[in-house]
Amino acid sequence: MNYASSTYVEETRIGFRFLSTFTWQHHVLRVAINDLKKLCGEPAPQGGVLLDVGCGQGKSFRLLQDAFQPQRLIGLDADPHSIALSRAEADKEQIGAELIAGDCAQIDLPDASVDIVFCHQTFHHLVEQERALAEFWRVLKPGGVLLFAESTKAYIDTWVIRWFFRHPMHVQKSADGYLQMLREQGFVFGPQQVSLPYLWWSRARDFGLLERWHLKQPPPPGKREETLVNVAARKPAVP
Repeated sequence: MNYASSTYVEETRIGFRFLSTFTWQHHVLRVAINDLKKLCGEPAPQGGVLLDVGCGQGKSFRLLQDAFQPQRLIGLDADPHSIALSRAEADKEQIGAELIAGDCAQIDLPDASVDIVFCHQTFHHLVEQERALAEFWRVLKPGGVLLFAESTKAYIDTWVIRWFFRHPMHVQKSADGYLQMLREQGFVFGPQQVSLPYLWWSRARDFGLLERWHLKQPPPPGKREETLVNVAARKPAVP
C-alpha cells in the first residue's frame, strides 16, 4: 500500500490482511450491521442509495445488500488497491456496486443524493473528522440515515492496537465524544438509536477471557470504559 492522504492514516500490512479475514467479516462486520439495522427500528430503511464510506475490500457489500436492499450501492475508499479488491468482491457476489477512489473529507457526490451512509470502523482513521462528518451530512438526503459504528479511544489506545495497527491518536474520542460530535453536526437520535457493545475482541487488554471462563462478570454500562459505539442517526427531514 503506497497511497497517501493528508486526511487519512492508512492501515498497516497486518491490519490490511486482517480486513480480508472471516473473523473480520463474521465477528465484526456482520455483528455491527445486524446491530445497526435493529437500531434503525421497524421498518428498517430499504432501497434507495447506500454509500459505504471506507468500504475497504468490499466485505460489507453482501451484508449491506441483504440487510437494506439498496437500489444503488456505492463504495468509497482512499486506497486504490482496496478499490480494486472491492470491485473483485462485488463481481464475486454479483452485486452492481459503484466504486469511488476518494477521500471522506471530499466526497465526489452531489448534495442530498444518498439515503444511507454506512461508516463502519472508518472514522478513527480520519484526521479531519469534522470535515468528513460534514460531507456525510451534505450528501445525505433530508430524512437520510447515518449508520455509524466506531471503536473508541479506550480500545484504540491500547498496546495491542498500537502495536499492530496505525491511527491518528490525537483525534480519538470516547463514546460520549462521538455522540456529541454527531449532535453538533445536526444529526438526531435518541437512546433507542444508540448501543454500546462490549464485545470480546474490543477489549484488547484481556479480550474478555476471564468473563468467558466465568471467573468474573463483565462490568455494566456506566461502570466501564466503553470500547464501541453504534448509532443510527438521522438527518432531519425539515431543516
